[in-house]
Amino acid sequence: MRADRLLSIMILLQNHEMMTTKELARKLEVSERTILRDMDALSISGVPVAADRGKTGGWRLMDHFKSYLSGLKLEDTKALFLLPSEQMMKDLGVNTGLDIRQKLLASLPDSSKSEARHYMDKVYMDTGTWKPSEDKNKALLTIQKALWEDTKLTIDYQKTDGTHSQRVICPLGLVAKGSSWYLIAMNDEGDYRNFKVSRIMKAEVTAEEFTRPARFDLAEYWKQSKLNFAESLPTLEVKVLAHSSIIGRLTLTDRFVEKIDEHLPVEDEMVSLTLSFNTEQEAVEYVLGYGGAMKLVQPEYLIEKVVQQAKAVIAMYE
Repeated sequence: MRADRLLSIMILLQNHEMMTTKELARKLEVSERTILRDMDALSISGVPVAADRGKTGGWRLMDHFKSYLSGLKLEDTKALFLLPSEQMMKDLGVNTGLDIRQKLLASLPDSSKSEARHYMDKVYMDTGTWKPSEDKNKALLTIQKALWEDTKLTIDYQKTDGTHSQRVICPLGLVAKGSSWYLIAMNDEGDYRNFKVSRIMKAEVTAEEFTRPARFDLAEYWKQSKLNFAESLPTLEVKVLAHSSIIGRLTLTDRFVEKIDEHLPVEDEMVSLTLSFNTEQEAVEYVLGYGGAMKLVQPEYLIEKVVQQAKAVIAMYE
C-alpha cells in the first residue's frame, strides 16, 4: 500500500539522514519514478523533505522533523531490539514489512540512536534449526483465532505412541520453545495441559466461549511446568570408554555428556566418559550408534542388553 511505503520512506530517511532516489527505489523495490511521486506526496502532506543536488546529494528530512520514543532508557531500548526470529513472527501471522527494528531506531532520540544501532548490528536472534523443518504447524492459525476470541477448541491430538485422541480444550496461551510451538490449555475440570502444536493434527474453533482464569500467568506457568518436567525425568548414569576421534562429536552438544574423566589414564586412545540418559533403552541405542568407537563399562547389567540388541541387528542382516 502507498501509505505504508510513504511511512517507510520517512523511517529510512530518519535513520540514514540522506538517501538517493535510486537507493530508496532499490530498498522499497519500486521504480525511481514511483519514489519521485512519493516525495511529491510527502511534501504536499506537510512532511518537510528536501532534495540536495550534486554527487553527494539526495533526499533528507529537515532537521526539525523528528519523532521520539519517550520514557525508555537505553537499556530498555536494547531489549526491544532482541526480537524473536523471523520464522516465529511469520508463524503468528505477523508481517512487519520493513524491519520493525528500523522503525524503533527511527523513533529514538539522537542521543541514543548511535548506541542502539551499534547494538542492533551485532545481535541477531535465530531460534530455528540448521535444517528447516517441513512441519508447518498447520493448526497454528486456527489455534490463534480461538486464543484471541476466548473460545473453546476441538482438537485431534497425536500422542507419542502414534495413537489419536479427540479433546475439547480452552486455549490459554502459546509458547515458543526453540523452533517448536506449545499450546497451553485448560480442560473442563480446570486442569492445565501442554500440547505440542506439531502433533495437533486438526483443530476447529467452537462457538462456545469460556472465561479465562483471572490469575493465570503464562510465563510463570511455563517456567514451573518446565521445571516439573525436568525433575520428573529419571537419571541413568553410564560410564563408557570412547575413542578420542569421536570426542568432538560427543561434546558438540551437552545433552548426554556429563563429565569427561581426563585425569584417568588413556589406553589405546580411549577416553573415559560419564554420560547421562533418561532410560536404559536410550543408553543402549546411543552406545551402539558409535559402533566400535564406544565401549560400555558401567552399569555392568546394561552390557548384556547392548550385546543382545547388537545380536538382533546382526541377525536382521544375515
